[in-house]
Amino acid sequence: MEFAKTLFRFTLPYRKPLLVTVASMVLLVGVQLFAPWFIRQLIATVRTGNADALSYSLITRLALLALAIYAARAGLEFLRSYMAHVAGWGVVADVRVAIYRHLQRLSLHYYEDKQTGQLMSRMVNDSDLLEKLIAHAVPDVLVNVLTLVGVSTMLLIMNAQLTLLTLVPIPLIIIAMRGFAKYVRPAFRERQAELGELNAILQDNLSGIREIKTFTRERMESDRIGVRIDNYKRSLLHALRLLATFEPFVQFASSLGIVVVIYFGGRLALGGNLQIEDLVAFFLYLELFYQPVRHLSHAWEAIQEALAGAERVSELLLEEPDIVDSPDALEYRGRAKGNILFDNVSFSYLTDRPILRNIDLEIPAASVVALVGPTGVGKSTLASLVPRFYDVNKGRITLDGHDIRDLTMESLRSQISIVLQDVFLFHGTVRENILFGRPGADEADMEEAARVANAIEFIDQLPDGYDTLIGERGVKLSGGQKQRLAIARAVLKDAPILILDEATSSVDTETEQLIQQALERLMAGRTTLMIAHRLSTIRNADQIVVLQDEGIAEQGNHDELMAIDGIYRHLNLVQASLNAEELEPAVEQQLEWNSSDRPLPVTA
Repeated sequence: MEFAKTLFRFTLPYRKPLLVTVASMVLLVGVQLFAPWFIRQLIATVRTGNADALSYSLITRLALLALAIYAARAGLEFLRSYMAHVAGWGVVADVRVAIYRHLQRLSLHYYEDKQTGQLMSRMVNDSDLLEKLIAHAVPDVLVNVLTLVGVSTMLLIMNAQLTLLTLVPIPLIIIAMRGFAKYVRPAFRERQAELGELNAILQDNLSGIREIKTFTRERMESDRIGVRIDNYKRSLLHALRLLATFEPFVQFASSLGIVVVIYFGGRLALGGNLQIEDLVAFFLYLELFYQPVRHLSHAWEAIQEALAGAERVSELLLEEPDIVDSPDALEYRGRAKGNILFDNVSFSYLTDRPILRNIDLEIPAASVVALVGPTGVGKSTLASLVPRFYDVNKGRITLDGHDIRDLTMESLRSQISIVLQDVFLFHGTVRENILFGRPGADEADMEEAARVANAIEFIDQLPDGYDTLIGERGVKLSGGQKQRLAIARAVLKDAPILILDEATSSVDTETEQLIQQALERLMAGRTTLMIAHRLSTIRNADQIVVLQDEGIAEQGNHDELMAIDGIYRHLNLVQASLNAEELEPAVEQQLEWNSSDRPLPVTA
């Protein structure tokens, strides 16, 4: 099984604690086999001995030996338990690290139809079950199997005929365990899947709590969460119902062995064919024999539960990324010049409908190229192809003459900074978020990046300055402040290629001016690919590329495109008229208030 191979690979670094665990378990089983023997020797001594010094001395030696054995058992129990946990939690930690690294390797395609909560559930909840497997289930199975073998040997030595009779229920238990594996593992797998769904919807709702309150969806979302909780409860109870059926059956079957000994052992003892101390020892050994059988049911339960989690973890680790470095990929050393060429590029997502068709575009080093066009024509997609978030289906993209597929992704992306419309800031301080662009930067470089981004003023006004916590996704900051922190992050990275995806949208005019000033400083000397809906922000671009469904429709600078009666000119005229309509009431109000002595009101 593939998941067993995957799990075995993670246990290899923990060979030593696992070997100590196995050795302590073997010795522990040997120690446990002595207890009934002490009782047997004590009864034999009392039955056949006299109240003399020799008998008292023998009883003393038996007591001291029992004390030593029980002390050894306590030490072995500690070793078995602790070393098993060292290995178990070590494997869980390594698996979680491996899952996270693997998730980072997976392409953006993989995340398009996945929920964050589901992936978190696999990483945390499913991997957590591996500890049960390594530290509890497998050691318990091994101890119980060794105990069964040891006790069976002792019983056969004492009375082979009676021993064989006590084994009659064993086939029933084996059949029950096979049925358990067939039905219970799928039930636990379903339970884990429902838990993943519950985590996913909880993560979504907690992240979108503002929208839930805005649209007064509290009751409906509460009901939706309730349905998921109920589904998880039902899947859990289904698995537990199977367990509740299995465990009593195993206990009943193991009790049949004791009934056999009571009947046949009692008759043998009465007939003088079995000593009383042997009958008592037989009962004690028989309890040791069926105790592992009963424990095996619990261990089997834990194994099935853990294997259900291991399968889900293995499925994730076996997921192959769409975009990987080629075996002979080159490391781009030094700073790129920034010459980018799109050579007959076509691209589509998982559907057959192309998003981009036959794109030929040359972006000279240190030039500014703006992408405009209606929503959905592939502007952001075109920009996403440069850092290889997706790979082209046809054609090629080159950086300074190198096909970007021939470069390692790490060295390629180190040459690119990206500022998006939807800025993502991490929960932490202002300092940590700016330094995300270059963790090794010193204080002076960080402050200079903040100055270039026009962020110094608002940072100084924060309660703790650069050490102010900004909350999850920067919730304590305004949209413009978040944008300027993202620009500071990009400034600090100091990459030769810059991608701006509508970085000035959704902010007020004053903030837009601050951001535009910061962007102009950032773009200086860098190859810049801009995506903008506000055409006023790209008038000074070296080249403007107008995209439509069929590909590039127009190309040139602002004056060239305005000189022709094309799409760009039409978009400019539409935006100009809309802006005029928005400004007209404000202008009329300004004139009206200027004609009086009243102060101009502040509008939100």
